[in-house]
Amino acid sequence: MKKYFVTGLVILLPLTLTIFAIKFFLNLLTKPFMGIVDKLIHYIPLDKWHIKILSHEQIVHYGSGLIILVSLFLLILILGFLAKVFFFNALISFSDSLIKKIPLVNKVYKTTQEIIKTLFVTDKNSFKYVAMVPFPHKGAYCLGLISRSTSLTIEKETGKELVSVFVPTTPNITTGFLVMFKKEDLIYVDIKTEDAIKYVVSCGVITPPKEEEK
Repeated sequence: MKKYFVTGLVILLPLTLTIFAIKFFLNLLTKPFMGIVDKLIHYIPLDKWHIKILSHEQIVHYGSGLIILVSLFLLILILGFLAKVFFFNALISFSDSLIKKIPLVNKVYKTTQEIIKTLFVTDKNSFKYVAMVPFPHKGAYCLGLISRSTSLTIEKETGKELVSVFVPTTPNITTGFLVMFKKEDLIYVDIKTEDAIKYVVSCGVITPPKEEEK
């Protein structure tokens, strides 16, 4: 019998302590607002909600607690969202302006920032197409991101219509080579820019999805 009693105590005691802790915590949250909410609920006709298990006063009491808990939850959620949005944006803006004031570092930072934005912001006019290019020599191919046609000055001097292609390095795509190719040297491939970037960053481990998967 002693063994059974200890087993029952081990099961019941943690459950009792958990219920007690939850009740204490709920009372701690709802007690300061209980009087105000009780007065407001008394104006609501709750006679039709009267049941044998709970009296009218109990319905008002438990209803007030539920309303307070839901209101506190929504209030905490809204405050957390606003704090995160405004604080995070302010922190990013502050760190961004701070780095841009550091000599030498600001030039590298600005250049890297522009490259990243150009690579990942889809509404840009650059890097919308992917092509295989003969790099670093003929017979070898690299994935390149089509930038745009070269300037008129370069085309005038070379007498050829060239296309500017950014060939990113692996696995750091913020560095690479800007190479100008003739149009006929490019092999356009049906791969999204994001998939090509994943392929380069992963050193070829993450392959672009197949057409049937698309």
